[in-house]
Amino acid sequence: MFGLLMKWMQARKMLPQISDTERQALEAGSVWIDGEFFGGNPDFAKMLKETYGQLSAEEQAFIDGPLAELCRMLDPYEIARTRVVPPEAIEFIKKQGFMGLIIPKEYGGKEFSRLAVSTIMHTLSPYSFVASVFVVIPNSLGAGELIHHYGTDAQKQHYLPRLASGEYVPCFGLTEPTAGSDAASIRAEGEVFRDADGQAKIRLNFRKRYITLAPVANLCSIACQLHDPQNLLGKGQHPGITVVMVHKGTPGFANGDHHLPIGEPFYNGPLIGKDVVVPVDNIIGGAEYAGLGWKMLMEQLAGGRAISLPAGAIGGMKQAAAVVGPYSVVRQQFGMSIGQMEGVQDKIGKIAALTYMCEGSRVFACSAVDRGIQPPVTSGVLKCYTTDLSRELITDAMDVFSGAGVMQGPNNILGSGFSSSPVGITVEGANIMTRTLMIFGQGATRCHPYALKVVEGVETDNVPLFRRNLVGWIGHFIAGIVRSAVRGWTRGLTVNVPDVAVETRGYYRRLGWSAARFGLLTDLAMFFIGGKLKMRGKLTGRYADALAWQLLAFSALRRFEAEGRRPEDLPLVRYSVEYSLAQVQKAFEGIYANFNAPVLGAVMRTVGSWWLRLNPVGKLPADDRSAAAAQTIQRYDAQYRRLTEGVFVPAGGKTASSRLLQAFRLLAEAESALSRIARAQREKKLARGAAAEVAPKAAELGLISAQEARLVGEAQAARLEAIEVDVFKPEAFFATANAEAGRGFRLAANG
Repeated sequence: MFGLLMKWMQARKMLPQISDTERQALEAGSVWIDGEFFGGNPDFAKMLKETYGQLSAEEQAFIDGPLAELCRMLDPYEIARTRVVPPEAIEFIKKQGFMGLIIPKEYGGKEFSRLAVSTIMHTLSPYSFVASVFVVIPNSLGAGELIHHYGTDAQKQHYLPRLASGEYVPCFGLTEPTAGSDAASIRAEGEVFRDADGQAKIRLNFRKRYITLAPVANLCSIACQLHDPQNLLGKGQHPGITVVMVHKGTPGFANGDHHLPIGEPFYNGPLIGKDVVVPVDNIIGGAEYAGLGWKMLMEQLAGGRAISLPAGAIGGMKQAAAVVGPYSVVRQQFGMSIGQMEGVQDKIGKIAALTYMCEGSRVFACSAVDRGIQPPVTSGVLKCYTTDLSRELITDAMDVFSGAGVMQGPNNILGSGFSSSPVGITVEGANIMTRTLMIFGQGATRCHPYALKVVEGVETDNVPLFRRNLVGWIGHFIAGIVRSAVRGWTRGLTVNVPDVAVETRGYYRRLGWSAARFGLLTDLAMFFIGGKLKMRGKLTGRYADALAWQLLAFSALRRFEAEGRRPEDLPLVRYSVEYSLAQVQKAFEGIYANFNAPVLGAVMRTVGSWWLRLNPVGKLPADDRSAAAAQTIQRYDAQYRRLTEGVFVPAGGKTASSRLLQAFRLLAEAESALSRIARAQREKKLARGAAAEVAPKAAELGLISAQEARLVGEAQAARLEAIEVDVFKPEAFFATANAEAGRGFRLAANG
C-alpha cells in the first residue's frame, strides 16, 4: 500500500523537488532552535540551556586595546570623502592580526571565537565601513575560512600564516552578471588540461562583479564550473562548482578597477580572467575537492551568515540607539526636550527595544556557531531580518534628528549608515530571495521532524523509510491539530513554561501557542501545496516572517535570562516581544488570507480568518510600553552605557557624537539644578526664560549653588554646540573647478 502511495505522490509531484545543489544546501549545517518552532511544540527549558556566550579575557583585551586604537586612527568622514583608507591604518590592521582573527594560532592567527569576531565587526563596521572591509572580508567566507576547513596540509602551511599577517589580502569571486542570488548558475569556467610540461593545469575564464576588496586583493578565490574533458582528475568530465585560487599578476587576470557602492565607498570591484592558467594545486582542498565547491560554500555559509552582516547591521542599530536617546534629550523645541513628546518617544522606544532584542540574537547565534552548530535557517533569518531592521531603525533615528540628519558633513552622525544600509540587504543573498525562497523553503524540509526523510524515501524508492516517517508525520499532524486548538482556546495556558522570571511567563505561553499554529500551518503547506511552494514566494515569505519574529522574540527572552533578569531591562523585553508577536500575528493573517488550496483555503479565508482576528496571538505594544523603553536610553546611567557597549565614540569632543554625549552627560549632571529652576519658575520665584539665563539669579536666591549655576551654563553651551550642523564655504561645497561658477551664480541671483 505504501509503495503505491509513494508512486502516486511521485507522479503528482506532491512533495518539493530537490535538485543536487538544493540537496547540498539542505544537508549543510545543523538544525538548531529553529527545529523547535517547525515541530510546533518548543521545549523552552531545553532552549534556555543553549549557550549564551561571553568573550574571553584575551578577546576583551583585544577589543579594548588594538580595536579601540584602530578606531582612534580613523577619520570616517575623511575616509568616505577621499575614498582612501590611510596606509598606516591598513598596516596597523595587518600588524595587529585583524586579518587573522579566525585563523588558528598555530598558523599565526588569533583563533578568536565567532562571538569575538562578530563583536569586533559590530564596533568597526558602523564606525567606518570603508575601513572595516579589511577586517570583515579576510574573516568571513574566503581563502582563510575555506583553507582552514578544507585545505591540504601544504595549502595550510603556505597560505594561512600569510593570510594571518596580511601578506595576502584575499577576496572571494562568486557573483557574476548573470548569477547573483542564483549563485549555483555561475558561468565562470575552468577547464582541466595537460600542459606542455606534462602537468595537469586549469584554464580559467571568468567575469566577476560586486567583489569586495577585489581592487586591492592579491589572492582571489574564484568559484567556477570545472570541466575535465580527459578526466585527468578522476572526477568525471564535469566535476561541477570548484573554488580555485588566483594570484594577482597571473597572466590574463585583471583586477584593480572599482565599483562605487552607495553610501560608503568601500573597496569593491570586478575580477576579469581570460585564459588564466593555474596549477591544479590551486584548487582549495586540492584535486580531491574538485566539484565540491558548492558544498563547501553552503557548509560555511550555514553558520557564517550569522556573523559579519548581522554584526554590522546590529552595530548600526546600537549606534543609532546610542545617539538618538541623547539627541532627544539635548534637542529642545517648544520649551522642552523633544524626547518628552510622545511621537518622538514612539520612535526611540522602538529603536531601544528592537536593538536590545537583536543584540540578544547576535550573541545567541554566535554562541551556537562557537559550539560547532551551523544553523542555516537561523543564520538566514539573522542576515535577512537584522539588515532590514537596521535600515528601518536608522530611518526612525533620522526622523528624530530631522534637519540634523539630512545635512551632510562630518557633523552628521547617522547619514553614512542611512545611505549605506542597502548594502547589507543586498549582499550574501538578496533579502527578497532569502525571505521568499530560502528560509521557509529550506526550513520546512530540513527543520521539520519528518519531511526530509519522507522526501528521501520517495526519491530513493525506499518504502520502509517512507512508511516509517509518513506514519510518524501523520501522527505528528494530528497531534498538531489538537495542540494548536487547545492552545488557541486557552491562549497558551497549556504551554509548559520553565523556571523563568514571573514577568515574562506570559510571553513563553504566547510563543508556545504561536509555535503550535506555525507547526500546523507548516504541515498544511507541505500537504496541500507541496511541490508548488517554490513558486509561492509571497506565501512562503509570510511563513518566513512568522518564524523569524518567533526566533527574535525568544532571543530577547534568552538575553534577559542570561543577563540575570535585570528589572531595568523589562521595558525592552516587553516592547520587543510584544512587537514581535504582533508581526507573527500579521504573518498568520496573511497566510490565512492567501492559502489558496481547494476547500481548506476557503475555510481559512472565512471562518479561520475571523477566529484569528478575534483571538490574536499578539498586538502592537501599548503607548506606555514605548515611553518606558525610550527612557532606557534617555538617561545617562549604567544601563545606557551597558546597552550601547561596543559603540566607539572618540574622547575629547573631537567628533559630533562625542560632543553630543558630552552635552548628554552634562545635562544629566545638571538635572537636579534644572529641576529646581523649573519648579521655581512654576512657583513664580524666578522669571521665565532659559535655564542658563536665570541660573545666576537662582544661585543668588539660594535655589541652587554657584557651582550648579556654572554647570547649567556649561550644559547649555554644550547643548548648543551638539546640535550644530555643517556649513561649507563655496570652495568646499563645489568641486575646485566649479567654485567660481558657483560663486558667480550666487552673485547673479542676489543681483
